[in-house]
Amino acid sequence: MKRLIFFCLLAASASLATAREQTPASDSRITYVGRTLVNGEEVYFDWSGVYARIRFTGGYLALTAGDSGRNYYNVWIDREPSADPDRIVVIDRDTTVVLFSSKIERKPHVHNLVIQKRTEGEQGRAVFRSFETDGSLLQAEGLRERVIEFIGDSYTCGYGSENSVREDPFRPEDENPAKTYADILCRYFGADGIRVSHSGQGVDRNYNDAGRGYAMPDRYLQAFDLAKEPAWDFRGPKPDITLIYLGTNDFSTGRQPGYPEFREGYLRLLRTAKQHYGDEHPILCIVPRHSQVLYDYIRDVVQTCGLSRVYLTGFSSAIHDDETDLGASWHPNYSGHLKKAYSLVPVIATITGWPIQEKVLR
Repeated sequence: MKRLIFFCLLAASASLATAREQTPASDSRITYVGRTLVNGEEVYFDWSGVYARIRFTGGYLALTAGDSGRNYYNVWIDREPSADPDRIVVIDRDTTVVLFSSKIERKPHVHNLVIQKRTEGEQGRAVFRSFETDGSLLQAEGLRERVIEFIGDSYTCGYGSENSVREDPFRPEDENPAKTYADILCRYFGADGIRVSHSGQGVDRNYNDAGRGYAMPDRYLQAFDLAKEPAWDFRGPKPDITLIYLGTNDFSTGRQPGYPEFREGYLRLLRTAKQHYGDEHPILCIVPRHSQVLYDYIRDVVQTCGLSRVYLTGFSSAIHDDETDLGASWHPNYSGHLKKAYSLVPVIATITGWPIQEKVLR
């Protein structure tokens, strides 16, 4: 009889140990940063760099998710995000992915986990359905006091940033927004970053004229990168500053748009941001290291737009070299992005009033 009771207790103990709590991905205790769309208990998104914060107890956390294509994700566990994640996971179908598993949890430890979409919209649309833990889901850290919005192209997505061979072709697994100037700046200023970026996009003319008549000023109005509907409602958090880093693709393949067309596209971006964030919302226009003509175009737009708090800065050809600072397909690698970030820190600090800190950019 005692033996039977012993085995019953063991079975009950094992049952309790494996009991798991399932929480819808739309639960308010989970913090999402970036453009997402909630549909019932599910959360949809496709923009590069969207991330979620999850806080939980226990020794297990799994994500049930799906994807219309194949996307890669950075995962950081119990530490602040950095250039290099603790894990990289792939989601390419309806599946459950174990994000954290510890066989020995002697105390109900509290864990913090961040998962960030590495690849951009053209790789597919993601849906997060639920999170499962053998402990409890807690309230994650909310949106940070400082928020930066980035509007850009492949440089802002992190195209090729994991590679250091400029002649290598692009591979989705080499794309990492955590190694871009954008995430480096956010880590330095302790800010959250909202990224609206797509490779090959320009202000008026996309790379090699792809998708003529449909460029970043159009995508900026969208909830999803690859879908014109639904429109983004701009009801999310208001950023403290918007950075626009576009123009390289307008001048790609030895061609350039006329100034009137370029000006109209750039003005659309500026006016849209001002319309939704307010007349005093600061916007920093960054000129890529391309040509004097591009610099003149953007400078003239800034000087003649008639809008308040629109600023100009630019990268010269000496911002980084074309040997050690380039990754796949001649895009900046982590070293190149670090140099860009270093040059932008004082400009952003002056515009926002955020103090310069005595720490190394990473």
